[in-house]
Amino acid sequence: MKNIFLFISLLLLVFFASSCNKDFLDTVPFTSINQTDAFNTPQQYLAHVNNLYSQLQNPVFYGGRFIVFNEQRADEFGQNDGNAATGSAVWNQNVASTSEYINGVWSAAYTAINAANILMLKLSDTRIISDSLSRLYTGEAKFVRAFCYLSLVQTFAKPYNVDKSALGVPLRLTAITSDGHNDLARSSVEEVYTQIINDLNDAETLLPVAYSTSLLNATRAHKASAVALKTRVYLNQNNFVKLAEEASKLVPSAAPYVYSAGNVTHKLETSLSNLWNGSYTGNEAVFSIAFANTTTETPPSQFALAFNYVTQPIIFLSPGGIILDPALSDPLDARSAFIGLDKAKHNILKKFSITTAPFRDYIPVIRYAEVLMNYAEGLAHLGQLNESIALIKAVRQRSNPNYNFANIDLSTSEKIISFILNERRIELLGEGFRLQDLQRLGKNLPAKTGSIGTAVEVPVNASNYIWPIPSGELSANKLCKPN
Repeated sequence: MKNIFLFISLLLLVFFASSCNKDFLDTVPFTSINQTDAFNTPQQYLAHVNNLYSQLQNPVFYGGRFIVFNEQRADEFGQNDGNAATGSAVWNQNVASTSEYINGVWSAAYTAINAANILMLKLSDTRIISDSLSRLYTGEAKFVRAFCYLSLVQTFAKPYNVDKSALGVPLRLTAITSDGHNDLARSSVEEVYTQIINDLNDAETLLPVAYSTSLLNATRAHKASAVALKTRVYLNQNNFVKLAEEASKLVPSAAPYVYSAGNVTHKLETSLSNLWNGSYTGNEAVFSIAFANTTTETPPSQFALAFNYVTQPIIFLSPGGIILDPALSDPLDARSAFIGLDKAKHNILKKFSITTAPFRDYIPVIRYAEVLMNYAEGLAHLGQLNESIALIKAVRQRSNPNYNFANIDLSTSEKIISFILNERRIELLGEGFRLQDLQRLGKNLPAKTGSIGTAVEVPVNASNYIWPIPSGELSANKLCKPN
């Protein structure tokens, strides 16, 4: 019975770990059946590709909670609930290596990485699908692997700009299909970033320009997805020359900023209400996590973004944070409509619109607005001030066409960068970027106040500036050193 269950599970591509506490290196599903039985038809190969994206849907990963974790660790939100199950320790910067959330994020990311590695192994020697499909699927696997490694190295290792020689995470680049492959030392932060860029360069070459439908263009990696993610990686490395080189592939040299290739178009959405309608597949979506109308794809309530931000809410906007910016109280700025009040009169973020179960808001992982802001920041550092200003104007005036830049001093690169960084806080609020921005800039994690008390400032060199390596990995991997 056990083997039958495992066989069916593999065919259905349910590769999730059976428990958040269970290490991803538990490979029972892969050693209990013959791997070739799951790679016999073109349909099975496609199912394995779809499985890569379903791994990202994991509720403790980009299915919702990982984004909330990043917001809890930063300074824009106060914590409304002291229950450990709602991440109170995450908000208090006091998580332990034994935390199920710490182990869950690590497990989810490495499970996706191993699924990508297994798929690439099978694609390297198959005659079941065409060479063109094999190239496409390999590109998708490399994109997912790069995306997962970026999430891991940003979470469990020192920021690149703080210490690129520091210990990163283990680089598992070959498929694990049997026991006995647990031990692997941590690569350096720089080595992990190099692998991420290599994977994304390969993905850009292998991926198609576009798919046949807007849904696929929004939810499957295509060339623009790989390029856009590279701009994020280079921003985190302060490699502004390479950032500008990649962004220029997607952003024309002058307004209106519209990328068009094949049947895919990426540009700023005119209406923010369209962008945040729950199931957005429009032009601004460079890569998103979608949820179908099925029970298996519905994230549990406490993991969903809207539940954490609106329905409960578990976290609310800190009174001393970006909520003080005039844009978020200006009715002329469309983003002010995303600010509301809970019963306790806390300001809350209403960006995610599906506020009752089932919570199936599509999760924006890469938006064209982010690409424009990445590019603007890079150009400002390179001294191309007029071009940088034009890009950030496009983002601000999408939300408020009448915003008067004449009142803003943008005379130096430093002042432009300061404006861009503030605009990122407004535009990307609640999407998990604030922690990344603080850490890439080498800033302390500021003190913050919530209903459960006060979280003190965390210096860059403090042990809790990053998450600890999970206990599950340390017990299974003898070569992995703790933080």
